[in-house]
Amino acid sequence: MEASICIVCLRERLRDGETVVCAEGYMWELERRGFVCSGDFTPEVVLDYPERVRALHEEFVLAGSDVVEAFTYYAHEAKLKSVGRESDFADLNLNSLKMAREIADRYGKLMAGNICNSTSFDPGDPDNVARTKNMFKVQIEWAVQGGADYIIAETFNELAEAKLALKVIQEYGNGLPAVVTMAPYSRDTTLEDIPLPDALRQLEVAGADVVGLNCSRGPETMMPLLEEARKTCKGPLAALPACFRTTQKENCYYRLTDPKNGKPLFPANLYCVQSSREDIRKFAEQARQLGVSYIGLCCGATPSLLREVAQVYGRNPELSRFAPNTSRNYYLKANLSARELKIKKLLFGEMSEQL
Repeated sequence: MEASICIVCLRERLRDGETVVCAEGYMWELERRGFVCSGDFTPEVVLDYPERVRALHEEFVLAGSDVVEAFTYYAHEAKLKSVGRESDFADLNLNSLKMAREIADRYGKLMAGNICNSTSFDPGDPDNVARTKNMFKVQIEWAVQGGADYIIAETFNELAEAKLALKVIQEYGNGLPAVVTMAPYSRDTTLEDIPLPDALRQLEVAGADVVGLNCSRGPETMMPLLEEARKTCKGPLAALPACFRTTQKENCYYRLTDPKNGKPLFPANLYCVQSSREDIRKFAEQARQLGVSYIGLCCGATPSLLREVAQVYGRNPELSRFAPNTSRNYYLKANLSARELKIKKLLFGEMSEQL
């Protein structure tokens, strides 16, 4: 299958000054809905409940995503072996790509193939490097076969692995564009102690069409790094934060603790500190002002949060008609009767004067 010829390719869009909105975060949203195991984070839902994946693709598109990303994150043999599903390796990848292509064509969107960090990369072990390269190669060749318009290589903390992923896309991706994003954990450097902005610039020089940051950090703690990256990188910059309220003290979601008791929240209890719509809108406004042209959300993303990003970037997606409208709320509308004001006071207490 060839990529859809009716869609302007990623390179042309970015060259012409367009922006691209891309929904990620499938793993966490499907886990929140009960169809992915928190901890394993493997995507067998593609085979077991494909209608759930298809529905989420459509929801993100209707919320404003320009891209349908095939749900092949952690869909490699080593990860699937850990849950006894290695025999499903090929079917899972091919079915996911087919599903994404179908939804992308239905709505006139780009379709992206996906590879990610291996979780076991060791640049000092030649056999390990060869296995990782082959893992990337197989998934990229399937993405080309499945009609991907470009390839996303994401969530790397080690520059050597990100460079390997880019090299394999260039060798086996049939000329498809490559978007390569690094995950900023607690430090502002890669695992090799290279400042992340410098690492992104190296990937850019090596030929990545888009470089940037995804996952790990929420909006508040990703933005300072993006500002530094914008000074360093010359081409299109990507920003796809996790949707959790990271802070200067707890700057990536692995470090977040429960505000009530101080217990670690990762992995199963992070939603008590999920970003608000206002958090996401503020981030999108800052990113747009910074010149980020490839924008999206990662872990913790929902259609309603992505809609905020799309609207800031000038989109008017289908789901905009369901955006909040407090003017019609029974207790928040104007010109309340005396009885309604009494009920409002009962509901909201002293806050009722501010609403």
